[in-house]
Amino acid sequence: MEDEESRVEGLSAERGILRYCVTGATGYIGSWLVKSLLQRGYTVHTTVRDPAKTMNLLPLWGGGDRLRVFRADLREEGSFDEAVKGCSGVFHVAASMEFDVPAKEDSDSYARENFIDPAIDGTLNLLKSCSKTASVKRVVFTSSISTLTAKDRDGQWRSIVDESCQTPIDHVWKTKAGAWVYVLSKLLTEETAFKFANENGIDLVSVITTTVTGPFLTPTVPSSVRVLLSPITGDPKFSSILSAVNSRMGSIALVHIEDICSAHIFLMEHARAEGRYICSSHNYLMSELVDRLDKEYRSSNKPSCRLVEEDHGSAPSEISSKKLKDLGFNFKYGVDDIIHQTVKSCVDCGFLSPIVN
Repeated sequence: MEDEESRVEGLSAERGILRYCVTGATGYIGSWLVKSLLQRGYTVHTTVRDPAKTMNLLPLWGGGDRLRVFRADLREEGSFDEAVKGCSGVFHVAASMEFDVPAKEDSDSYARENFIDPAIDGTLNLLKSCSKTASVKRVVFTSSISTLTAKDRDGQWRSIVDESCQTPIDHVWKTKAGAWVYVLSKLLTEETAFKFANENGIDLVSVITTTVTGPFLTPTVPSSVRVLLSPITGDPKFSSILSAVNSRMGSIALVHIEDICSAHIFLMEHARAEGRYICSSHNYLMSELVDRLDKEYRSSNKPSCRLVEEDHGSAPSEISSKKLKDLGFNFKYGVDDIIHQTVKSCVDCGFLSPIVN
């Protein structure tokens, strides 16, 4: 036992030399990623627009003097210079979670001015800071399943969805389906990031997150958790997003928060990682997902909510994480763990009423 403790202490000390920067540390993935890195013994720089918002997270993170919080704003060029200095890698997790445009606004111009252009400019500001320091060896960008589609140009279902099945940007502008602002923001920001990285010699890898759920550190319930639980809550905003995902993908792909953070770290450190990687433990038909939610959560206060499921005429498209698995990554959590831990966390924090046995 003593030898094992010495080994772990030695490994932590070695990892403590490695320093990583995490943007968007007060968000769902960012906050858990900071915790995961500190638990592994790394030194972590976190960036937030308002450091005061980390006060509730600091005791949950721990880390002592291996954690530094920096004020940085994606809208300010040079804002990230100090935060990334001396870091071996940067995780760019920060992103706006706006999904739609107010009805009274001109949708295209409002989306560009308030969400899309700031996201692009902010990512470029961060990458410019990374290019100023020789210590940064890789940047891992948090992308989204919203950038993909299971339908081809003719509207036919693909049997397998991989990293090449990108949603056409012109189609998103034209249809403006649920969460279209978020979809465009992710598509255009990732495209710009890879272009800048290629032109400036930055090693950039992106993680395509699916619906991320499970426990959370944030004081409010994360949007992705609200999306998953919309068949339970009946929330029309998040139900429409879940329906839009189902319409585009033919199923709902899930990943546990711990697995998505492990995948970020895995791709940061794997020498052969390059390009884009889907991170999905499995994908499920809407009907199967709703049934599992029904079995896990039984309450007299639960609204009756059934979402429309598109008919494939066959099994749903496979949302494939083959590229990630081929590098050696293994998922820890399955759907039963994901749904159970998500529901439990939401009952514990009061978002869901207690389960009626």
